[in-house]
Amino acid sequence: MESNLIESYKHEYRMINSKIELRVVEQSDLDIFFQHQQDPNSQQMAAFISKDTSSRPSFDNHWNKIMNNDDIMIRTILYDGVIVGHIAKFIMFDQAELTYWIDRNYWGRGIATQSLNNFLSEMQIRPIYARAAKDNLASIRVLVKCGFVLTGNERGFANARGEEIDEVVMQL
Repeated sequence: MESNLIESYKHEYRMINSKIELRVVEQSDLDIFFQHQQDPNSQQMAAFISKDTSSRPSFDNHWNKIMNNDDIMIRTILYDGVIVGHIAKFIMFDQAELTYWIDRNYWGRGIATQSLNNFLSEMQIRPIYARAAKDNLASIRVLVKCGFVLTGNERGFANARGEEIDEVVMQL
Protein backbone atom coordinates (compact mmCIF):
# COMPACT_ATOMS: atom_id res chain seq x y z
CA MET A 1 0.00 0.00 0.00
CA GLU A 2 2.81 2.41 0.89
CA SER A 3 4.58 1.77 -2.42
CA ASN A 4 1.33 2.54 -4.28
CA LEU A 5 1.16 5.86 -2.48
CA ILE A 6 4.77 6.67 -3.43
CA GLU A 7 4.10 5.72 -7.06
CA SER A 8 1.00 7.92 -6.98
CA TYR A 9 3.10 10.89 -5.80
CA LYS A 10 5.72 10.22 -8.48
CA HIS A 11 2.99 10.12 -11.12
CA GLU A 12 1.50 13.36 -9.81
CA TYR A 13 4.95 14.99 -9.87
CA ARG A 14 5.48 13.92 -13.50
CA MET A 15 2.08 15.35 -14.38
CA ILE A 16 3.04 18.68 -12.80
CA ASN A 17 6.37 18.66 -14.67
CA SER A 18 4.69 18.13 -18.01
CA LYS A 19 2.32 21.03 -17.40
CA ILE A 20 5.02 23.60 -16.58
CA GLU A 21 6.60 25.66 -19.33
CA LEU A 22 8.98 28.62 -19.29
CA ARG A 23 8.99 31.01 -22.21
CA VAL A 24 10.26 34.47 -23.09
CA VAL A 25 8.08 37.22 -21.60
CA GLU A 26 5.64 38.77 -24.06
CA GLN A 27 4.26 42.29 -23.71
CA SER A 28 0.76 40.88 -23.20
CA ASP A 29 2.00 38.94 -20.11
CA LEU A 30 2.43 42.20 -18.23
CA ASP A 31 -1.31 42.68 -17.66
CA ILE A 32 -1.40 39.36 -15.84
CA PHE A 33 1.81 40.06 -13.89
CA PHE A 34 0.29 43.36 -12.75
CA GLN A 35 -2.83 41.54 -11.52
CA HIS A 36 -0.71 38.96 -9.67
CA GLN A 37 1.10 41.70 -7.79
CA GLN A 38 -2.17 43.25 -6.55
CA ASP A 39 -2.81 40.40 -4.11
CA PRO A 40 -2.14 41.67 -0.54
CA ASN A 41 -1.24 38.20 0.79
CA SER A 42 1.33 37.72 -1.96
CA GLN A 43 2.76 41.16 -1.31
CA GLN A 44 3.08 40.41 2.38
CA MET A 45 4.86 37.13 1.71
CA ALA A 46 7.21 38.59 -0.93
CA ALA A 47 7.85 41.59 1.35
CA PHE A 48 10.49 43.22 -0.87
CA ILE A 49 8.33 44.78 -3.56
CA SER A 50 8.07 48.19 -5.21
CA LYS A 51 6.77 51.12 -3.19
CA ASP A 52 3.54 51.62 -5.10
CA THR A 53 2.26 48.33 -6.46
CA SER A 54 -1.06 49.86 -7.46
CA SER A 55 0.48 52.32 -9.95
CA ARG A 56 0.25 50.89 -13.45
CA PRO A 57 2.49 53.61 -14.94
CA SER A 58 5.22 52.78 -12.37
CA PHE A 59 4.78 49.08 -13.07
CA ASP A 60 5.03 49.62 -16.84
CA ASN A 61 8.11 51.82 -16.43
CA HIS A 62 9.78 49.19 -14.24
CA TRP A 63 9.01 46.36 -16.67
CA ASN A 64 10.14 48.43 -19.66
CA LYS A 65 13.55 48.73 -17.97
CA ILE A 66 13.59 44.99 -17.21
CA MET A 67 12.69 43.93 -20.72
CA ASN A 68 15.31 46.23 -22.25
CA ASN A 69 18.18 45.18 -19.99
CA ASP A 70 20.47 42.55 -21.52
CA ASP A 71 21.78 41.60 -18.06
CA ILE A 72 18.33 40.36 -17.05
CA MET A 73 17.07 36.95 -18.09
CA ILE A 74 13.35 36.64 -17.45
CA ARG A 75 10.79 33.98 -18.29
CA THR A 76 7.04 33.68 -18.02
CA ILE A 77 5.89 30.61 -16.09
CA LEU A 78 2.94 28.74 -17.60
CA TYR A 79 1.08 25.93 -15.87
CA ASP A 80 -1.18 23.93 -18.16
CA GLY A 81 -1.07 26.88 -20.60
CA VAL A 82 -2.05 29.49 -17.97
CA ILE A 83 0.34 32.29 -16.99
CA VAL A 84 1.01 31.75 -13.29
CA GLY A 85 4.10 33.86 -12.72
CA HIS A 86 7.59 34.82 -13.77
CA ILE A 87 11.17 34.07 -12.85
CA ALA A 88 14.29 36.14 -13.47
CA LYS A 89 18.03 36.48 -13.06
CA PHE A 90 19.32 40.01 -12.55
CA ILE A 91 22.48 41.67 -11.23
CA MET A 92 22.56 43.20 -7.74
CA PHE A 93 25.71 44.14 -5.83
CA ASP A 94 27.72 42.83 -8.83
CA GLN A 95 26.26 39.34 -8.30
CA ALA A 96 23.69 37.27 -10.18
CA GLU A 97 20.44 37.22 -8.18
CA LEU A 98 17.27 35.26 -8.67
CA THR A 99 13.67 36.27 -8.14
CA TYR A 100 10.30 34.72 -8.90
CA TRP A 101 6.61 35.36 -8.37
CA ILE A 102 3.85 32.75 -8.45
CA ASP A 103 0.17 33.67 -8.45
CA ARG A 104 -1.20 32.77 -5.00
CA ASN A 105 -3.94 30.65 -6.59
CA TYR A 106 -1.17 28.24 -7.67
CA TRP A 107 0.86 28.04 -4.45
CA GLY A 108 1.52 24.61 -2.98
CA ARG A 109 1.54 22.67 -6.26
CA GLY A 110 5.30 22.36 -6.80
CA ILE A 111 5.21 24.93 -9.60
CA ALA A 112 7.84 27.22 -8.06
CA THR A 113 10.25 24.34 -7.45
CA GLN A 114 9.93 22.87 -10.92
CA SER A 115 10.05 26.29 -12.59
CA LEU A 116 13.19 27.17 -10.67
CA ASN A 117 14.83 23.85 -11.59
CA ASN A 118 13.95 24.40 -15.25
CA PHE A 119 15.23 27.97 -15.15
CA LEU A 120 18.49 26.95 -13.48
CA SER A 121 19.03 24.32 -16.19
CA GLU A 122 18.64 26.99 -18.86
CA MET A 123 20.67 29.63 -17.02
CA GLN A 124 24.06 28.16 -16.11
CA ILE A 125 25.56 31.16 -14.27
CA ARG A 126 27.02 30.22 -10.89
CA PRO A 127 27.17 31.32 -8.25
CA ILE A 128 23.67 32.74 -8.14
CA TYR A 129 22.05 34.22 -5.07
CA ALA A 130 18.48 34.48 -3.84
CA ARG A 131 16.93 36.38 -0.96
CA ALA A 132 13.74 35.81 0.95
CA ALA A 133 12.02 37.24 3.98
CA LYS A 134 13.17 35.07 6.87
CA ASP A 135 9.55 34.16 7.65
CA ASN A 136 8.78 33.15 4.04
CA LEU A 137 9.35 29.47 4.78
CA ALA A 138 7.71 28.28 1.56
CA SER A 139 10.12 30.24 -0.63
CA ILE A 140 13.09 29.16 1.46
CA ARG A 141 11.95 25.53 1.09
CA VAL A 142 11.77 25.94 -2.70
CA LEU A 143 15.30 27.31 -2.79
CA VAL A 144 16.65 24.49 -0.59
CA LYS A 145 14.94 21.85 -2.80
CA CYS A 146 16.76 23.39 -5.76
CA GLY A 147 20.16 23.18 -4.08
CA PHE A 148 20.56 26.64 -2.54
CA VAL A 149 22.32 26.91 0.81
CA LEU A 150 22.09 29.61 3.45
CA THR A 151 25.07 31.97 3.26
CA GLY A 152 23.89 34.82 5.46
CA ASN A 153 21.24 36.88 7.16
CA GLU A 154 20.60 40.55 6.54
CA ARG A 155 18.03 43.17 7.32
CA GLY A 156 16.30 45.20 4.67
CA PHE A 157 13.36 47.55 4.32
CA ALA A 158 10.29 45.66 3.09
CA ASN A 159 7.91 48.00 1.33
CA ALA A 160 5.02 45.54 1.69
CA ARG A 161 5.40 45.55 5.46
CA GLY A 162 6.47 49.15 5.92
CA GLU A 163 9.45 48.22 8.09
CA GLU A 164 12.90 46.69 8.15
CA ILE A 165 12.78 42.90 8.41
CA ASP A 166 15.14 39.94 8.55
CA GLU A 167 15.99 38.24 5.29
CA VAL A 168 18.03 35.21 4.36
CA VAL A 169 20.66 35.18 1.63
CA MET A 170 21.08 31.86 -0.16
CA GLN A 171 23.51 30.70 -2.83
CA LEU A 172 23.70 28.01 -5.48
